[in-house]
Amino acid sequence: MHDTAPHDRILIIEDDAETAAAVASVVRSLDCTAVHRDSLADGLAEAAAGDYRVIVLDRMLPGGDGVEAMARIKASGSRALILVLSALGRAAQRVEGLEKGADDYLPKPFEPEELRARLRALLRRGTMQVLDNDLLAFGDLEIRMKARTVHVRLTHVPVSPKEFELIRYFAQNAGQLVTRAQLLENVWNLHFDPGTNVVDVHVGRLRRKLEEAGSNAIQTARGEGYVFAPLPGSGA
Repeated sequence: MHDTAPHDRILIIEDDAETAAAVASVVRSLDCTAVHRDSLADGLAEAAAGDYRVIVLDRMLPGGDGVEAMARIKASGSRALILVLSALGRAAQRVEGLEKGADDYLPKPFEPEELRARLRALLRRGTMQVLDNDLLAFGDLEIRMKARTVHVRLTHVPVSPKEFELIRYFAQNAGQLVTRAQLLENVWNLHFDPGTNVVDVHVGRLRRKLEEAGSNAIQTARGEGYVFAPLPGSGA
């Protein structure tokens, strides 16, 4: 089951035809409609005129830097989330893009499956429901904060205290990239890297338990961290 509606539209602002075609193929695999513009001016006009869930935005475009134009996209009234897709992929450049308003930043060259996961995470953002200040619900996945319990399709998922802290932190940052450094600091209260694979071990155990219950909620962003993005209403 897909977590998108067939009418969901994604705007691709990319001047390289081959890259645009690859992105459009990923977009269509999510049952979304892909709309392509190959210059910054045309992209800005389309973003302002159309109703888009996500905009995939290149940086080095005819007409200027896509990152510098994000404020104009927001000011035009667009409510779309923005994923910057750029060959400018050094850490400082990614940080710059995120600080200037990007919701995600994926360097080129990219793997189609990673782009697909990033887009799915953005499309799911906002699907979390908070009920009675206790229940976090993501479709069939439910997290009870007071009872510290996790259920998938009413099936109880036994988690350790540390695993519950993990899933709570993931849930509170649903749809966003969570790095190992963030997990060390916020779940283990460590402000340094202990030089062990403690994060990967605990995340792996939690992911297996969720998958056994029918939820593929935790996805790996290779070399960067994890994205918590359960499928609403499907449990898988």
